[in-house]
Amino acid sequence: MARIIGVDIGGTFTDILVLDDSGPSLTVRKVPTTPGDPSQGLIKGIDAIGHADRGIELVIHGTTVATNAVLERKGGRCGLIATRGFRDILELRRRDRPHLYGLTGTYEPLVPRDRRLEVAERVSAEGEVLVPLDEDAVLSCAETLKAEHVDAIVISFMNAYANPIHERRAKSLIENRYPEVYVVASADVLPLIREFERTSTAVVNAYVQPVVSRYLANLERGLKCRGYRTDLLVMQSNGGMMPSDEAGRYAVQTVLSGPAAGVIAATAIAAENEFRNLIAYDMGGTSLDVSLVTDGIPVQAHGTELDFGIPILLSMIDVRTVGAGGGSIARIDDGGILQVGPESAGADPGPAGYGRGGNLPTLTDANLVLGRINPEYPIGDGKGFSFDLAKARLALEEHVARRLGLSDAEAARAVVAVSNNRIAGSLRRISIDQGRDPVDFTLFAFGGSGPLLVGFLMDELGIPRGLVPYQPGIASAWGCAIADVRRDYVTMVNRRIDDLDATQIRRIFDDDRSRGNAFLEHVNLPLGHIHLLREADVAYEGQTHVIRTLLPDNDTSPERIAKRFRATYLRRYGSAHGGFGRLEALLDGIPVRLLNLRTTIIGVRKHRSLGSLLTPPATSLDQAYKGSRDVWVDDGFVACPTYERSRIPWGSELSGPAVIEQSDTTVWLDPFLRASVLDGGSFLVESTRPARGRQR
Repeated sequence: MARIIGVDIGGTFTDILVLDDSGPSLTVRKVPTTPGDPSQGLIKGIDAIGHADRGIELVIHGTTVATNAVLERKGGRCGLIATRGFRDILELRRRDRPHLYGLTGTYEPLVPRDRRLEVAERVSAEGEVLVPLDEDAVLSCAETLKAEHVDAIVISFMNAYANPIHERRAKSLIENRYPEVYVVASADVLPLIREFERTSTAVVNAYVQPVVSRYLANLERGLKCRGYRTDLLVMQSNGGMMPSDEAGRYAVQTVLSGPAAGVIAATAIAAENEFRNLIAYDMGGTSLDVSLVTDGIPVQAHGTELDFGIPILLSMIDVRTVGAGGGSIARIDDGGILQVGPESAGADPGPAGYGRGGNLPTLTDANLVLGRINPEYPIGDGKGFSFDLAKARLALEEHVARRLGLSDAEAARAVVAVSNNRIAGSLRRISIDQGRDPVDFTLFAFGGSGPLLVGFLMDELGIPRGLVPYQPGIASAWGCAIADVRRDYVTMVNRRIDDLDATQIRRIFDDDRSRGNAFLEHVNLPLGHIHLLREADVAYEGQTHVIRTLLPDNDTSPERIAKRFRATYLRRYGSAHGGFGRLEALLDGIPVRLLNLRTTIIGVRKHRSLGSLLTPPATSLDQAYKGSRDVWVDDGFVACPTYERSRIPWGSELSGPAVIEQSDTTVWLDPFLRASVLDGGSFLVESTRPARGRQR
């Protein structure tokens, strides 16, 4: 590949990166997101870079279109056809509630009851047809839903995971009668046991499919009108990418695709600097995404819940998202308590300090007032808006300072403190709450707002070191540009492992590998090599939850699977039951059940490291020094040195307090921090005092 464009569309900014491997060279651009149609901001940003006539071969991008469609309830109009007696599966859900305390809560299904219909059919859990499909009823339901002007119809039948024959027949009938309607069969999206989760995942796919498909079509049309003859690829939430036609068909796979790209970038950049265990956080203008990387591999989740009662059960990178970004709005609630977020000023109008019509105070406004952000240093290329310190100060004074009896600077400090503590809580949940000691990890800070609080988080959680990449604000776009091609397959087995033989298991894995190779051929990209990952979901008989067990390439026999599962189970739960010996005795004689077999095929692309594309500055640290300005430190303003990051030579060392400025972010070094500039331009940040988090 000669020229590749990586794009991350966030809630506030769209980050665009052009990788020219023939140079090599790197061009970046940060432009405001266009919420009404995100493709317009992307196309305008590419136009501004001016690469339309330079042979761009790939455009790869992460998007929040699917996520936002669900959270904002702006997806397609959907209908659901279920087995007779099961139309209310979405509302029966599980025995959970939105709040820990209290028995009340609100739940709004993506498909209302009047658009959930039923037909006669039934398949047993073993896949035997018990009641034939009433095809006339299927067409009658489709006609009723079409009269309701639905965009998409979901078909979710009982036990379709065991035999999807009825779902696929119903889908064919509806597509032939109404080809303009999106039709989703639940077993095509998630062929697994658990009716509620399978139905919910299929409904999310149908709900976002019209939105994602239209968005991708608009984007491809806009690119072609500007002379691009490129393949458009989309990031998946599992950290791989897929063609746009696949993304339109399996739109649910694009949920959290932007944050997943950030984790890929963090993993790659940290590996260049020989760090393999990370607590990574991406803080942009709208949200904060936290993830964990262990031994150089992003931690995977078995699914997520986009909103209360709306789970999606797919393999994905474990990303925890909270509404905390530079645009998070500060307010005083009815109880007189200062709150920051989750509401965001977004890209339009943005924080008050952007001077684009916003008048509500945000975290960015607070950092402007505290002197940590330079109001005279524009974001990105500075076109279209500039900072306005007076408006930032006025917004804080009017909405926070007066109501709390504080000065504008004290109010700004309070806003930063509230936001920082909320963010620290999210890092604890993904590390300490999961049995991980933060002291064993490196804090990876990226996103446009992330490097402003690297010192606070290190100190608060007892993390010994932090890493800030050279261009933190465009890291997710870099993740898109270097992402591999990936496809996950899952086959439900649901049998005792003693009842299986190696031939049956091998046949499933071989079929998955064949499908994966066909997928890679369809994508048609130059690959360095192909990596195959085999896993099994296993449990002891009677257990509800499974343990995903990694299998060796050369031995997938039932005996080997059982042995690997048992070892994994003992490692995880042995100490909680008085040690391995006692637990082994308790487990002897309990049958082992194999629920699912999983195959992941990864087409690993050849790509350069980010550091190899950067040229060391031919300047000295003195030449990078820009002067000093007053910055709030502890209890008052202190004159702090400021530096231009692009002019700081590799190998330099800086001590806090100091401000390092660049076009996509600001790095704030607290007084107790020192930073070393590594080859490739990343900052290694270390504390000069014992962290408070270790003293608790």
